[in-house]
Amino acid sequence: MYRVDTSYGSEGLPVWERPEPQPRAAPVPLSRAKIAAAAIRLADAHGLDGLSVRKIAKELGVGPMRLYDYVTNRSELLDLMVDAVYAEIAEAGQHSGWRATLLAVVHRTRDAALAHEWFADLLGARPHLGPHALAVGETTAAALSQAPGVRTIEELQRALGALNAFLVGALRREVTERRTARSTGTDEAAWQASLGPYLTRMLETGRYPTVARLVVDGAHLDAEETFHRNLTTILDGITGHPHR
Repeated sequence: MYRVDTSYGSEGLPVWERPEPQPRAAPVPLSRAKIAAAAIRLADAHGLDGLSVRKIAKELGVGPMRLYDYVTNRSELLDLMVDAVYAEIAEAGQHSGWRATLLAVVHRTRDAALAHEWFADLLGARPHLGPHALAVGETTAAALSQAPGVRTIEELQRALGALNAFLVGALRREVTERRTARSTGTDEAAWQASLGPYLTRMLETGRYPTVARLVVDGAHLDAEETFHRNLTTILDGITGHPHR
């Protein structure tokens, strides 16, 4: 194990800072990038519950023990997978203004979460600190620090918290609905239609007038458009200046 001396004592180097193992004279060359890519393919197909060292090794055509030269545990494997997805998000890059940059990064994050649904399960806990995750965090924080309503570090912290809370909640809801539709064979519109008679009876009692308005007058909103409009509302609230 590689170690580094810090003010907190001697600590093991995180997986991103450890050098790759020396190549072996083996039929199948390995790297952390190849292991992460194989793990992502499996997680995309079967979710995180279907992920194991044995399955990844089989996918790569190697023995399971070879993988432990590159990652010491499941946590490190997830770190590599998550940072590989952040590499996709980082491709959003910088744009001409702070709002355009944030819109690009957040929409790119949504695209990544819909392509890799397991990614949404790993959002919202402690921050991800891989190099690509840090790059996305820097782009996001730097753009938000330029918003008109963000002047101090405390305001930047609160603004980032509000943006992240929206993002995690929105992505988890959308991913959960997609999973539910697949597992039940019924999309949201069909589910609502199946409960139509019951809901009609409940609304006719007059006890839920606002819910009745939403059901009767509300439209079936497009998921992508709704995400964009809600994101715009969040940014308007952060800046204090509604965007037209």
